Amino acid sequence: MLILAIRTDQPEASLALYQDSKELAGSRWLAHRQLADTIHEKIRNLLESRSLDFRDLEGLVVFRGPGSFTGLRIGISVANALAEGLSIPIVSAIGDQWQEEGCKRLELSENEKIVLPEYGAPPKVTRPKK
Repeated sequence: MLILAIRTDQPEASLALYQDSKELAGSRWLAHRQLADTIHEKIRNLLESRSLDFRDLEGLVVFRGPGSFTGLRIGISVANALAEGLSIPIVSAIGDQWQEEGCKRLELSENEKIVLPEYGAPPKVTRPKK
């Protein structure tokens, strides 16, 4: 099973490709405030580095948090959209071994269908200005 792992909770974002539980390739970049502009290109470049295409993906693992509100929101939104668009399973995980846990869950045919972020604290919502 070809799996894409996505982590975007910090200024340095990361992607990895796995064949089952074995890492094939990875990419890290300082995304900071350009994450929404760079993530799709970085995924495409990672796939192309292995002569692969989006349609070759068979599962997604995404880091759920806790972490940056905007970073998690962007990364998880991209992962959810890819899973839906490609009709492939998606799972989320937390902690230091999140990739391994996620790959195992996909191998067990788990599918969350939609991943929701874990921010680590309630969001700070302000009242709209009149």
